[in-house]
Amino acid sequence: MKIKNSSEFVLLACLVAFCAVGVCQGGSLRKNFYRKSCPDAEEIIKNATWKHVTTNRQLPAKLLRMHFHDCFVRGCDASILINSTASNTAEKDAIPNLSLSGFDVIEEIKAELEKKCPGIVSCADILSLAARDSVSFQFQKPMWKVLTGRRDGRVSLESEVSTNIPSPFQNFTLLKQFFGRKGLTVHDLVVLSGGHTIGVGHCNLFSNRLYNFTGKGDQDPSLNPAYAQILKSKCRSLTDTTTTVAMDPDSPLVFDKNYYVILNQNKGLFQSDAALLTNKGARNIAKELTNQDKFFTEFAQSMKRMGNIGVVTGSSGEIRKKCGIIN
Repeated sequence: MKIKNSSEFVLLACLVAFCAVGVCQGGSLRKNFYRKSCPDAEEIIKNATWKHVTTNRQLPAKLLRMHFHDCFVRGCDASILINSTASNTAEKDAIPNLSLSGFDVIEEIKAELEKKCPGIVSCADILSLAARDSVSFQFQKPMWKVLTGRRDGRVSLESEVSTNIPSPFQNFTLLKQFFGRKGLTVHDLVVLSGGHTIGVGHCNLFSNRLYNFTGKGDQDPSLNPAYAQILKSKCRSLTDTTTTVAMDPDSPLVFDKNYYVILNQNKGLFQSDAALLTNKGARNIAKELTNQDKFFTEFAQSMKRMGNIGVVTGSSGEIRKKCGIIN
């Protein structure tokens, strides 16, 4: 690379410094990274993912959540996939990740790619693409672009999860801080929350809003009263850790803008959902996203930004032979 003048040198230096602080936004990723080294890679991932979604309509929500939980801890480096060992408790065994599933799907895709192109395609790219492809199955076309070239991280620590993964109990200030530390904006926060249009939530993650919001046996006054009664009929106590409820009760398996429709009716399931309405800017964004085309456009852009958080590229990290085991 030739640097023509001093301004270009300053720009390059700034980019290097920006990456060095741990929020490098994926400058090394590119389209069709495996075009020469494994030309069928993305097609193999898509076909395998779609095969699984045909028999498991819950899979898109599971893989989307797994991708989110991976990127927010050490960046999108597939550290969420690493298994714990006798000497280390890994991310997947941290409390916020115990309800994750779909690891077997990623491992199956990895095994297929290892037969075709051994040692070439990273688990990090597989997870990023499979999350996109699982959501896209409903539309039979890719819903956002995924740049590739991620490599796999070699570290996975349970202790890093709770300080990096946003909690369903958080208020707007904390949510903004958690996203801001990853180089994401309030706009990204509201848009990515739209992922809650598919999937389920466990009762214990929101039942305090029904039975003991301020510690006085009360109900969250910001929760739609009629919706609260429906939730109470399903979650009968604060201690119910097994029952699940659809985050979007109207279309729980359909990726659409309905999350924002119900959110604006005060039917957001989690405290973190309701928190989006407590800030004027976020509230305005949530209203705009009730337009489905607008939501799809903005979600595609925010997912691309999220998929670039702290990526490992070049000669760093490794290409794991099995996603659950460091080479």
